[in-house]
Amino acid sequence: MRPTISLIAREAGMSTATVDRVLNDRDGVRGKTRDRVLAIANRLGYFVPGPEAASQDVRVDFVLPAGTNSFMTALGRHLLEEAAARPDVQARLHLIEGFDANKLAKKLYELREQTQAVGLVGLDHPQVRDAIMALRDSGVHVSTLVSDIPISARLGYVGIDNRAAGRLAALLLGRFLPQHTERKVAVFVGSLAYRGHEEREMGFRSLLSEEFPHLRIAHTLEIGDDRDRAFAVTQDLLRTDPPHAIYNIGAGNQGIARALKEARPAEAWAADAWPDAARPIAARPIAARPDKASSAPRIVFVGHDLTEATRRLLLDRTMDAVIDQNPRVEAREIVKLLVAAVKGAPEPSYLPRLQVIFRENIPEP
Repeated sequence: MRPTISLIAREAGMSTATVDRVLNDRDGVRGKTRDRVLAIANRLGYFVPGPEAASQDVRVDFVLPAGTNSFMTALGRHLLEEAAARPDVQARLHLIEGFDANKLAKKLYELREQTQAVGLVGLDHPQVRDAIMALRDSGVHVSTLVSDIPISARLGYVGIDNRAAGRLAALLLGRFLPQHTERKVAVFVGSLAYRGHEEREMGFRSLLSEEFPHLRIAHTLEIGDDRDRAFAVTQDLLRTDPPHAIYNIGAGNQGIARALKEARPAEAWAADAWPDAARPIAARPIAARPDKASSAPRIVFVGHDLTEATRRLLLDRTMDAVIDQNPRVEAREIVKLLVAAVKGAPEPSYLPRLQVIFRENIPEP
């Protein structure tokens, strides 16, 4: 076991934050304090990066949730591609059952002696927070990705403002649906254990209350980011209490879409039965109206993350809008952030821009 920041802090009679600043050559530490910390670190055999560290390989590990989430699959691919493009980085990817805090924390503890930096999409859970602090105390730099865990032990956060994303989703539904007419909305959630999902839900509720009080959240349904479960839950909802709109906070768009398609004849998707004045411009039919058998209004559907699947769902009008966060940019920024921290030149965390994708502005893959 190599000496840790906690051990050096105890020997020096200082806080771990002060020791961390010294070992990473940050400002704000007096000269005598710096000398004492470095002397103890050298005596204990702790490696302190010097100028030669810039030429050494940096070991980075990424921890993402496993499962059928297309966005996470793409994010993992981009992370490995960004790392491979840098000759000074060695990267590994670990997939953990998405909603199991025990397994996630166990993996983080295991990485303490194996890596120099960790980027993770994780649950905001006491066990996970404790594991992050243990990593920090062992000298490993940690940054959260996509969903934040805002504790002092983490280096930074790379991802969108999820509360703003939820408010944006509410604004879209408020514009798509008829004004001043009561409508029911169903909210699908991966898990509120993800802080990002919780923040999106909070932002969504907040703006609906402020701007569109005629839109009522009739159902909040937890689907575990699983498309099969999303399909079954949507089927049941459409049979028992169909909403006028669906907002999916996380993954599972393909399951929701499958249930929506099976519930309506194919011709109803080509030319739905919304009154022209109430229908979103992008969804107004260019063909004849459907027959009376398929005349129920189409459910407005807004979700997150542009993938191959959601691209197709926009094209066939199953989805009305996708709020994207660009996983390629997030992968690039977290690799830069972690590598710079290991080499003693920390960079500020970066919040990628939110982008709304409609059928008419789908970017090239």
